[in-house]
Amino acid sequence: MLRFIVRRVLLMIPTLFIISALVYFIIDLPPGDCVTAQVDELLSRGDPDALRRADELRAMYNLNDPLWQRYLEWVAGIFRWDFGLSCQDTVPVRELIGERMALTIIMESCTIVFIWVVSFVIGVYAATHQYKLGDYVASFIGFIGLSVPNFLLALVLLYVGKVYFGLSIGGLMDPEYIDQPMSWGKVVSVMQHLIIPVIVIGMSGTAGMIRRLRANLLDELQKQYVVTGRAKGLPPLRLLIKYPLRHAINPFVADIGGLLPDVISGSVIVSVVLSLPTTGPMLLGALKTQDVNLAATFLLFVATLTVIGMLISDLALAALDPRIRFGATSEK
Repeated sequence: MLRFIVRRVLLMIPTLFIISALVYFIIDLPPGDCVTAQVDELLSRGDPDALRRADELRAMYNLNDPLWQRYLEWVAGIFRWDFGLSCQDTVPVRELIGERMALTIIMESCTIVFIWVVSFVIGVYAATHQYKLGDYVASFIGFIGLSVPNFLLALVLLYVGKVYFGLSIGGLMDPEYIDQPMSWGKVVSVMQHLIIPVIVIGMSGTAGMIRRLRANLLDELQKQYVVTGRAKGLPPLRLLIKYPLRHAINPFVADIGGLLPDVISGSVIVSVVLSLPTTGPMLLGALKTQDVNLAATFLLFVATLTVIGMLISDLALAALDPRIRFGATSEK
């Protein structure tokens, strides 16, 4: 097991290096750069110094250097926690992503916990009560979650909250806590405002995992070893937890690595709709303006969480199912 963990951790380094290179070069592919929009705005105002100002900005952001050189400088700065300058605000990227990154981690962590808990409880209940009212309700929730886009659900909740309850559910904290240092009141405000975004973002992931867990558990409950256990008089709850549930939950645990990027990508549009001060709106703006340093930093962060999630998924599978042995060789 230790050899497997060390090998996977060492494999993460070239993986993240390749991902960062692809991200950095793809963002820079469209014509122009992050200065182009600023220059066009200055020219539209009739500014006679627009071209001189453009040369100064390109020199400030090192845009005159070759792309590969800028990429290597950006990678070298990562080890010093220096992600370069952002073209949007002419400030270091690390100053822009500080609080937004923390709020994003909190929101995504709560969303993933919500998805796991809700989908596990509903999936097990639906499988053990097949064709009962609870199963039909779970299936209905699953179909709704899979078919309704997250941003549409967010718009509906905004409308219902404002029209029928007089509540503004946008944002991630009360207005008086914006740009204020962290305090207990701010923490409470964030937790209260997290409820709606977590439900909206987690709806589609919950629906999909409910369907998968229900199908896997139903398949296990039909197998012969379950019939034999019932014939021997094993208590139903013990029989369910000790055997079929442990086998059926393998795909559920394996989804950990893929769940994180799905949640983050799905939260971008929802964050814009709900006016959440997370990395989503900033990432969208960075991609529009070709702010390579800012966008690449966010995407590298997502890639890092993804590979870590895959490692956690593999380790959890090995601990859950004794049939899985890393590095084991088959014997004839």
